[in-house]
Amino acid sequence: MKKGWIIALSIIAVVVLLAVAVIGWGVGVYNKLVGLNEGVSQAWSQVENQYQRRYDLIPNLVATVKGVADFERGTFTAVTEARAKVGQIKLSADQLSDPDAFQKFQQAQDGLSSALSRLLVVSENYPQLKANENFLQLQAQLEGTENRISVERMKFNQVVQDYNVQIKRFPAVIIAGITGFKEKQYFEAAETAQEAPKVQF
Repeated sequence: MKKGWIIALSIIAVVVLLAVAVIGWGVGVYNKLVGLNEGVSQAWSQVENQYQRRYDLIPNLVATVKGVADFERGTFTAVTEARAKVGQIKLSADQLSDPDAFQKFQQAQDGLSSALSRLLVVSENYPQLKANENFLQLQAQLEGTENRISVERMKFNQVVQDYNVQIKRFPAVIIAGITGFKEKQYFEAAETAQEAPKVQF
């Protein structure tokens, strides 16, 4: 009788230890996924921060260029419309798994980048504008912001890659599927990224 109890208790102890080990593993994987997801959200905040900086600089840049090159209405209109479109499209960290929302956001930002490139090309044709200290400062800030955006997008893509790889690896894919972790979207090069801006007079 005692031998039977010992065997039963041993089996129960082994089952309990296995259950504790599996639960501990699941909690560890879940916590890692939470950490990676928060890393994606933090990286996204940095991208948004740089986009907001650019968004805030544009009115000053347009006003400065407009004062000198007042007949370039098409370019100013394109920049103003692109900025308005960017202002209307918001993408929260929770929407980073939605490919359609992400693509709309990226298209709006790429449209603004393209319009700003055309504006800077137009400005090269005005010597008095190139000598304007305010314009030069704004141009330097805008170029610096574009560089920061590029760096933050690269960092964002790296963090997203780490996250996406983790949720697809076995056996973490099981925990990710059960707890609702979804793949995040990457920034991709704009369709027109290989083309230089064209301005015709």
